Amino acid sequence: MTDVPQTHEGVVAKAVEALGGIWDTQRAVTTLRDSGHEPADQRAAEKEARRILRLLASKGALVKIDPVRAIYRSAV
Repeated sequence: MTDVPQTHEGVVAKAVEALGGIWDTQRAVTTLRDSGHEPADQRAAEKEARRILRLLASKGALVKIDPVRAIYRSAV
């Protein structure tokens, strides 16, 4: 059986579901790197992480808890 590569969103979504808790940019970046996704640079990694966190919040998996910074908590 071959492994199907997961999307960035899928990697973070699976981690949020499994681990819960508080999620910020750095935690999402670390999760992506641990799964083998290597961005061009740190700024690109952080931008992608914030995009994914916003997307997961729009789908109800995360709830934004800081009105200014990208800090979320698991909705489960």
